[in-house]
Amino acid sequence: MEHRPRIVIALGGNALQSKDSEPTAQAQLEVVRQTCEQIAEISCRGYEMALVHGNGPQVGRILLASETAKDVVPPMPFDVCGAMSQGYIGYHLQQALSYALNQRNRSIPVVSLTTQMVVERDDPAFQNPSKPIGPFCTEEEARKLEAAKGYTMKEDAGRGWRRVVPSPLPRRIVEIGAVRQLWDETIVITCGGGGIPVAENPDGSLEGVAAVIDKDFAAELLAEQVHADMLLILTEVEKVAIRFGKPDQENLSHMTLKDAARYVEEGHFAAGSMLPKVLAAMKFVRAFPNKRAIISSLDKAIPALAGETGTQVTFA
Repeated sequence: MEHRPRIVIALGGNALQSKDSEPTAQAQLEVVRQTCEQIAEISCRGYEMALVHGNGPQVGRILLASETAKDVVPPMPFDVCGAMSQGYIGYHLQQALSYALNQRNRSIPVVSLTTQMVVERDDPAFQNPSKPIGPFCTEEEARKLEAAKGYTMKEDAGRGWRRVVPSPLPRRIVEIGAVRQLWDETIVITCGGGGIPVAENPDGSLEGVAAVIDKDFAAELLAEQVHADMLLILTEVEKVAIRFGKPDQENLSHMTLKDAARYVEEGHFAAGSMLPKVLAAMKFVRAFPNKRAIISSLDKAIPALAGETGTQVTFA
């Protein structure tokens, strides 16, 4: 039987929402429809895939809505807000991708799986919140939110100020067995928003914790667990760059593990944006030295898979 390459695709925020449109459900669905056209094209080229998406802006808005209405209904805890974001983003992706596949006469079921991700309670991330969520705001608005709500606010890669929350490392995908069972016949949308963060109690029960797991690390763990041939991380830029935004910016077509480690050490990648993508790509090729990870933009996904663009990350 012909081997069809397995890929795990990590979708960045720009695949779900446009900076130029209102943050409404309808505007998000429009962006998701365009995204799913690209994903359907990848499927038509014979790739088997699972999708992992972020949820930073969405979970931030769900939380804000919940906190704003606290005098009318009790606010939802953070992990529940994460689960809600998995549900509605998954629903949009499911609907749009099924339609795009049907338009191409490809009859493949698409399903979203509510996915829990085990994290360690003593992960140092809980002492150092770093994951941006919710809307951008000015520095003045950020200071007011810090004073009024006790949020931790940080400047995000020159784009404005955002609330940051702990981002512990994903340790175990609770529903991995179901993902494996669904894999051959289905496109699974899983580990949405990095997975719902849960901690394991001594009696084996799971308990939600207030955090957002980085979706690139979650996608990498999934790629390892399903023995994917490639990890494809889609973001806003066609290639990873060093000295980003400077006159001598250099776009990279290829990085070995050694190159990547050096660039990380030199501080080329911003913590809230490119750094986790590069670290996830490094982890994947370290686990599978004969495979590759790719970082590129959504509109270049197909040529990037063919090795024609994007940043190809390999062990050596």
